[in-house]
Order: sequence, then C-alpha cells, then structure tokens
Amino acid sequence: MIVSHLSQLALAIRALEPHFSFPQGGGAAEFIVLRWLHLVFGIIWIGLLYFFNLVGVPTMKQLEPAARGKVYPVLMSRAMAWFRWSAMITIVVGVRYYFHLLSVDAQNSGDPSLMLRWFFRWALVWMVAYALIYPFQLPHQGLLDNPWVRTIAIAAIVMAASWINLDLNNGPVVSNAHLCISVGGGLGFLMLMNSWGVVWRVQKRLIIWTRASAEQGTPMPEQAARLARWGFIASRVGFWLSFPMLFFMGAAEHYPFLGSIAK
Repeated sequence: MIVSHLSQLALAIRALEPHFSFPQGGGAAEFIVLRWLHLVFGIIWIGLLYFFNLVGVPTMKQLEPAARGKVYPVLMSRAMAWFRWSAMITIVVGVRYYFHLLSVDAQNSGDPSLMLRWFFRWALVWMVAYALIYPFQLPHQGLLDNPWVRTIAIAAIVMAASWINLDLNNGPVVSNAHLCISVGGGLGFLMLMNSWGVVWRVQKRLIIWTRASAEQGTPMPEQAARLARWGFIASRVGFWLSFPMLFFMGAAEHYPFLGSIAK
C-alpha cells in the first residue's frame, strides 16, 4: 500500500516537471540569438520600408505645405534612425549566420578554405551588382527616366548577379540554405547600401532644409526636388527587392529547391 502511494506520488512529481530541454553548448545558444535578432531588426527595417512606400509618401503628398513642414522633420528624424540602424544590425547578424552555413558546407566538402572563397565571391558579385544598379536609380532626363527602362535594367542586373552567385557557389555538398541565403542575403545587401548610401544621405539633408523652412522661412534649395526624387526611387527599388529577398530567406529552411543537401 505504501509502495503504491509512493509510486503515485513519484508519477505526480514527474508530471509537474518541465517537458522541455535546452540544447547543450554555446553554439546553439548563439545561433538562436542570431536568428532572433535577425528577425526582430529585420521586421523593424522592412516594416519601416513598407511604411515609407505605402503610407508615408502618399500621406505627405496630401498634407498642406505648412503641416508637412512641421510633421516631416519630426517623423523622419525618428523613423530614419530606426530604419538605418535596424538595417545595419539585420545585415551584420545575417552575415554572421551566413558564415556558419558556409563553414558547415566547407567542412562537409573536406576543404575548409572554401568558406572564405565562397564569401569573397559572394561579396564581390553583389558589390559589382550595386555599382551597376546605382546609376539607374539616379534621376535622369529622357529615356533613362522611363520606369520600364529602369525596372528592366535593375531586374536584369539582379537576376544576373543571383545566377552568377548560384553558379559560383554550387557543388555536390552545398546546402539549400547556403544557396538561398547567397541570393536573399545579396538582395538584403543591395537594400542596405541603398538605405545608408542613398536614402539616409538624401533624408538627412531634406530634414534639415524642411525644418529650417518651417521654423525660419528659409526657401528650400533648388536641388531639394532632385534629391527627393532620388531618395524615392532608391526606396522604391528596396521595396520591390524585398519580395524576392523574403522568399529566398524563407526558402532557406522551408522550401529546399537548391543544392544537394537541405540543412
């Protein structure tokens, strides 16, 4: 009788124990933190990008000049701080995680030196792609200002860069995650360059000029319209690039259609 009660008590105690166990080792903890940070700051970054394109720009156009002069500097100062730094953190954390994928595939291949070769090829291809895309985002006159010409040119450059990356990094032991992120991460890199190299450069000037105009009556400089147009084009390019970028990021773990090994 006593034994039976003790057995039941032991079962009751075990039922109260937690039904989970954490992975052992620092590596697992590091990578879940990396993924979490990547998701959190990526949501902030892309969410603000969508806000600018779908809400912010159309709303500003409908405001009276006096109201816009008061709202714009306050709103964009805070929004751009979150926008550019969340972009930076997202990419830095993502590159660290990408290094892990490259390291695993390099170890599986039996040649650890492949990790750096893959990474530098990836970085070179996407830096060249950005250099080619950059002039198509500038405001132009005539044919180059045609949205169809701009769209086709940028799409062709992005697809060529993606194909070259896949061709250079492909191999018998290269994982789906490695290849998907080589494309998705490359698109994210282009978006980061636009965020810091164009959008922020433009917006910090427009914020200063708009605040001075609203508070002191200073007229907006002649180049303000051109800069606003340049920032709008770069932001819209990032908006459209975000859709294939998010697809490839999701496909890395959930849609194995590239590579010979899905990890």
